[in-house]
Amino acid sequence: MDYLTLKTIHVISSTILFGTGIGSTFYMFMANRRKQIAEMGFAVKFVVIADYLFTTPSVIVQLITGLWMMNINGLDFTQKWLWWGLALYFFAGICWLPVVYIQIQMEKLLQEAKREGRLSEKYWKLDFWWILLGSLAFPAIIVVFWLMVNKPT
Repeated sequence: MDYLTLKTIHVISSTILFGTGIGSTFYMFMANRRKQIAEMGFAVKFVVIADYLFTTPSVIVQLITGLWMMNINGLDFTQKWLWWGLALYFFAGICWLPVVYIQIQMEKLLQEAKREGRLSEKYWKLDFWWILLGSLAFPAIIVVFWLMVNKPT
């Protein structure tokens, strides 16, 4: 594959990853602050769907295209910016995996709340962890962007 085509795919997938992440976070966070079960249920349902349709594929594409470009350019992990970029990418992924599980659990609790008319306190504990893990992953991804653009020596 042509390098510039590969790089374009990499940039587009990073845009999808970042855009889906920040958009989903905004809508779910705002819906949760309003504390309207129907709104919260709508938001979390589509955040889960967005993770399956957009986030997961772009995470995979990012890794494959990034490693492929490293290979094409003859780069290895002796360059600290690459090592840090990959370490932070995996750190963000380690934060994101439980977030996916948390969102699915939150969706189930909201479905239960619709039937019973009351939201479990467990939902708000999950919300706390959802916010905490996202707050750790977000700056890591920002630093990855900076490293990929600047390639500091």
